[in-house]
Amino acid sequence: MKNRVTGIGGLFFKTKDPKATKDWYKRHLGFNTDDYGCTFWWKNKEGEDCSTQWSPFPKDTKYYEPSKKDFMFNYRVENLEELLVTLKKEGVTIVGNVEEYEYGKFGYIMDNDGNKIELWEPIDKAFL
Repeated sequence: MKNRVTGIGGLFFKTKDPKATKDWYKRHLGFNTDDYGCTFWWKNKEGEDCSTQWSPFPKDTKYYEPSKKDFMFNYRVENLEELLVTLKKEGVTIVGNVEEYEYGKFGYIMDNDGNKIELWEPIDKAFL
């Protein structure tokens, strides 16, 4: 398998007050926030539009489970299902099933430190 991870898809973290956190980042750092956080747009080496999501989550979110951490990384991948098969063969813990949406496919794994990692095969044009 040539490419596994192609970039960072998102940074997700817990906070006591997601709205206040989004407001702070908007006011002080100029983030263009919405209900989900902030989407950063950039071009890959082929000149295609790509995005990275920044999202604060409520302190009591269950989304990162089974991880006990206050953050979760999302990595962009090219062929999610093939990658998950490869990772499983390598002994990596797969969490749940592949989820498909109009903006891409998602799969979840656990790293060696017990962090839940979200793998995203994006369809960036769904956001344009």
